[in-house]
Amino acid sequence: MRIIVMADTHMPSKGKQLPKRLTKELKTADLIIHAGDWNSIEVFQTLTDFGSVKGVYGNVDTKDITDKFPSKEIVNVKGYRIGVIHGHGEKMTTEKRALEAFAGNDVDVIIFGHSHIPLLRYFKKVLLLNPGSPTDKRTLPHYSFAILEIDEEIRADMIFFTDKY
Repeated sequence: MRIIVMADTHMPSKGKQLPKRLTKELKTADLIIHAGDWNSIEVFQTLTDFGSVKGVYGNVDTKDITDKFPSKEIVNVKGYRIGVIHGHGEKMTTEKRALEAFAGNDVDVIIFGHSHIPLLRYFKKVLLLNPGSPTDKRTLPHYSFAILEIDEEIRADMIFFTDKY
């Protein structure tokens, strides 16, 4: 299963459309996961043109998004459990908040956003994945999203690109 992972699209304030580099990969998706800060329900509606969409809301999302999505979700894919959360809150780092949110849950992967800082690493036996942002790189050199492939094993790739249009 090919999963396209993104967060922090902040549309339309940080982009009027999804970047071409992202839409190229969305065409190949079996599932799309968005880790919050969509900023508008139109992002969800656009993503559904490419396939099934799962996600959570973030700290800047409007009521139409918070009514549609949970703050935290566990998605089951081919026997693997994927925890999804935005990661906002007080105290601790975004990564630590994401880990704490799933403490006591048996998850294989935790996907989170909020910081806009791409991250792909293991903590103990859990793969941590922050896809960064495809539309708001802040001070980083590249926009980003991730591809997660799950079959008998888990493979993850970060995609970095410079042109958000």
